[in-house]
Amino acid sequence: MAYTTIDNPELYFQTKLFTGNGGTQSITLDGSENMQPDLVWIKNRATTGNHALFNVISGVTKYLNSNTNYSEQTSAPTLTSFNSDGFTVGSSTDLNGSGNGICSWNWKAGGSASSNTDGSITSTVSANTTAGFSIVSYTGTNSGITVGHGLGSVPSMIIFKDRSNAQDWVVNHKSLAQQTQAHLTLNTTNASGNNTSLFNNTAPTSSVFSVGANVATNASSANFIAYCFAEKKGYSKFGSYTGNGNADGTFVPLPFKASMIIYKNSSSAGGHWQIHDNKRSPFNVADEVLRANLSNAETEDGDESIDILSNGFKPRGTSNNNNNHSGDTYVYIAFSESPFVNSKGVPTTAR
Repeated sequence: MAYTTIDNPELYFQTKLFTGNGGTQSITLDGSENMQPDLVWIKNRATTGNHALFNVISGVTKYLNSNTNYSEQTSAPTLTSFNSDGFTVGSSTDLNGSGNGICSWNWKAGGSASSNTDGSITSTVSANTTAGFSIVSYTGTNSGITVGHGLGSVPSMIIFKDRSNAQDWVVNHKSLAQQTQAHLTLNTTNASGNNTSLFNNTAPTSSVFSVGANVATNASSANFIAYCFAEKKGYSKFGSYTGNGNADGTFVPLPFKASMIIYKNSSSAGGHWQIHDNKRSPFNVADEVLRANLSNAETEDGDESIDILSNGFKPRGTSNNNNNHSGDTYVYIAFSESPFVNSKGVPTTAR
């Protein structure tokens, strides 16, 4: 029995913490083997400041903010290069404020992008079929189209953003009730909503996703970016859980010890996009929280804490709807630190 398709998740995803110096610095990832990231998501933990997401297709110095609906911005002192084992940042306060603790999450796609003609229009794709992650750029038409994503398997989650205009982020997740029309917005606390035009009322396939006549995913002549994730055994998991409102929270099983977990209340409005990882919280309970939809500095909140376990996680909140409100549904995204059992039958260790 194969427990995982990836024994070393560090080849495809890593969290990196560093201290800002207010100038220029090259950041080297901590993994045992080199990984050149193609998507770098950076947040200043110490101060209020926007999240910044950089990708290899848009190129250096160009970024989107997960906590705003802004179009793609360009700023010279931000991320200035994707390196063979990390990246270089300039003097931006949000990315490299002097003395500030900074967090970055880093994914490996396929490096330099190429044209993809699987859909009804040609897209530009950087795809890693092993890790199930691709970055897709396409131009909107304001009519129903299909777009090639390059994964070779059905995406479990797609995150869309209009790079040209101020539009909300759109998240399509397999655990939402109707994947052909249900969605969340990354920059808000909205519960999930339904809209048949966002995805042209069509589920993604192993080669393409669909978008309809909707400005949030397909505005005429606008440039879009889509981050596509397919679930890979022992490396990534996309699912949902139901809160129980108890400090001994719902156990959410995973086939690995997680390195990063993001979750969002999809059934009730007001819940934030909570981000935990194993570097900011190396021991349980994991109560250091950043929120994808807020510019706030990192908080330590016991009522928004989780335990990160060798085979899953357990939310510990009791009194709010951010992580464990009784009866509410939460969708989650998780990436592996190490599979529960690797391909040689060796089990992972507990925290």
